[in-house]
Amino acid sequence: MGVFNKLFGGGKKVSKETLETRGEHMPDLKIPVDEKFTIYFKKNGGKFIYCEDFSEISEALQSIISENNWQNHLFYSMNPQLETRFASEKIEFTDNRQESDIFFTTCEHLVAHNGSILVCSNQIKEKKLDELPSNLIVFATTSQLVDSISEALKIIKERYQKNIPNNITTLKHFQPTPENKDDFLSYGSASKNVYLLLLEDY
Repeated sequence: MGVFNKLFGGGKKVSKETLETRGEHMPDLKIPVDEKFTIYFKKNGGKFIYCEDFSEISEALQSIISENNWQNHLFYSMNPQLETRFASEKIEFTDNRQESDIFFTTCEHLVAHNGSILVCSNQIKEKKLDELPSNLIVFATTSQLVDSISEALKIIKERYQKNIPNNITTLKHFQPTPENKDDFLSYGSASKNVYLLLLEDY
């Protein structure tokens, strides 16, 4: 995905002013999915770190921990596979929500249309978003990028077939905005401090 090789390098750039003056119901921007996601995710207030390999993911994670003084904090996780993958990162995990203010998770998809992160019961079980810690670190890959929520739901249906996960919702409340309250896919949400660690896997 070209935009990640040189962030916003090549192609026509879309300014922040262009985004802010576009009406909510205007036709979508005709730009690549990866660039569109980056624009909207950052516009939503998310913190985005693109990494070409896992060593860069490790370095970025340690920077996040250092920046926030989380060296002695437990990381809340509901994903044993994720914990195994990051076992060498000197992170202590807990499955007790009350012991942590940091949620470390994967996701199903990254939705370019509105810069959101789509999760389901595979990541958050039956919890509502406002039941999760206020600090989120999401580990994802570039192959999880999709243009729209409908595309993401179609892929989920094809992938899981008769075992479609429930509690499908989107994370996009990285800062409070008036329109958030009307988004049914973000029901029960609250503003979150979100870091996205994005690994190139194409």
